[in-house]
Order: sequence, then C-alpha cells, then structure tokens
Amino acid sequence: MPDLSVDIGGLKLKNPIMTASGTFGYGEEYASFINLNDLGAIIVKGLSLKPRMGNPPPRIIETASGMLNAIGLQNVGVQAFIEKKMPYLRTLEVPVIANILGENAEEYQQIAELLSRAPGVAALEVNISCPNVSKGGIAFGANPESAMDVVRRVKSVTDLPVIVKLSPNVTDIAMIAEGVESAGANALSLINTITGMSVDIERRIPHLKNITGGLSGPAIKPIALRMVWQVVNRVRIPVIGVGGIMDATDALEFLIVGATAVQIGTANFINPQSTIHVLNGLVAYMEKRHIRDIHELIGTLTC
Repeated sequence: MPDLSVDIGGLKLKNPIMTASGTFGYGEEYASFINLNDLGAIIVKGLSLKPRMGNPPPRIIETASGMLNAIGLQNVGVQAFIEKKMPYLRTLEVPVIANILGENAEEYQQIAELLSRAPGVAALEVNISCPNVSKGGIAFGANPESAMDVVRRVKSVTDLPVIVKLSPNVTDIAMIAEGVESAGANALSLINTITGMSVDIERRIPHLKNITGGLSGPAIKPIALRMVWQVVNRVRIPVIGVGGIMDATDALEFLIVGATAVQIGTANFINPQSTIHVLNGLVAYMEKRHIRDIHELIGTLTC
C-alpha cells in the first residue's frame, strides 16, 4: 500500500481525500454509503453564529457540466453543531474540520473561539467568500485587508490549524493568497464556486429564486486547476485543490500541479461513494507506477 499521508498546516491526514463543505452535510448523512474513517478528513457544512434558513427555493439547478446553487448557507448554527452533531463525529477516527462563516469579522472570531473549545474539532476552514455587511456586502475574500483581518482575528483565539478557503471571483487570487498567508493562515483551499446564472426561456425568469448562484462541478475544473497552480507558486503553505473533481484523474491533476490534498464536492451529489472511488483510483495509479509515496507526485508538473 503506498504512503498517502499528508500534512495540512500541522494537521496529519492518512490520505489527501477530503470532503468539500456544503456537499457532505455533517458527515453522518453519508455513513450508510461509505466508511467515513477511510477519508482523509471530513469538512462539514459551513457554520454561522446563529442558525440560518438559507434562501427560498428554487435554489439548485443542474447546468451543462455542473450545477448552480443558491442554498444561502443554510445551517444549524455553531451551538447546535457542537451539541447535536459533534457527539457522533467524535466517534469517528477521521479528522473533522469545521467550515465557518460570518457577516462581519467579529462573528468569525466568535465562532472560531467556540469551536476551538469543542472536543473533536481538528481544524477550521474559514470561508471568506461571504458578504461583509460592514463593508456594503463586498465579499471578505475580494479585499486583501478584509481577508487578512478575518484571519488575524481567527488566529488570535485558536490554536487549531486555520485553512482559508479562497473565492475565485477576484482579479488576482494569488495576491489574496499571499495576504492571508502573511496574516497567519496555515493552509489554503481553492476554489469556491464561481458566480453564475441560468434563465427559464419559456417563462423568461431566472431558474434560481436568488437569480444568481454558485457554479460548481466539471465546468469549473480547468479554472480551479489554473488558480491552484498560480497560488502554489506564490505561497509556502499547503494548498488544497477544490473544483470539479469527479474521479482520480481529476484529483491527480491537482496533486501534480502542487496541491497537497483535494476536496470532493459536487461529485457527492451524483455518487455518494465518489470520495472512495477517487481514493481507490489514486491508489491504483500509484501501485501501477510503483510510486511509494504521494509526495513523489505532488508538485511534479514540468512546463
């Protein structure tokens, strides 16, 4: 068996296959489909300070090579997560990473502090794609100073590894990456969804009640791959590749351009066993080529 273990900013994973936040519920929903302990890590649905109902339906639609979603970050809230979801997650042998979101920098800090005191949380993933209500609704991740402020605040209240999830809806994602690295981020994950829309030509209205939504799936993989490659060459901290990974070939592309790990998202809706299929495919690829260590693959792109 090849050595698949990786280090994500101080968090040791037995393999580089992670779940993408928002596509895997709180983990237990997939327990009847796969052995959750086979995963490298579980990243749960994004958590806000208080429960959120999300956007009104329709809020998800299939598109060519992907899907649009405008769920609106619906979640149970951080306190209910700690009290009702973590007891089950603590029974697992896989690291649990909490994805967090806020309407202002102070909320990120509060959530991080609460989760840092919760037994069983292995790391935090900070979603900076959220609108900053204090700055007119501009996403935290679109402004280097806002992004850095969030990371500094989170780092000030936690000793857990902090992964920052970057938005692709910016002019220069590598510049944002450098900024959050300087603010203390232990690792980065990218990309989040790309803003898009779809129109019902019969009724001449948007398919989504929210009008726009986040595009994910195979359609965004080439963009995600390019951005990961750009960021890997600008930062020193580990980068996690996200975006359109459907099979082992996709995952291998991200690893070869320099990602230390990958997250599987939209594929979970198509096949709830996708994560394990990607993992098995990665092992088969390495065994066929007599690759003993995953690090013999990571960052081996030649141009």
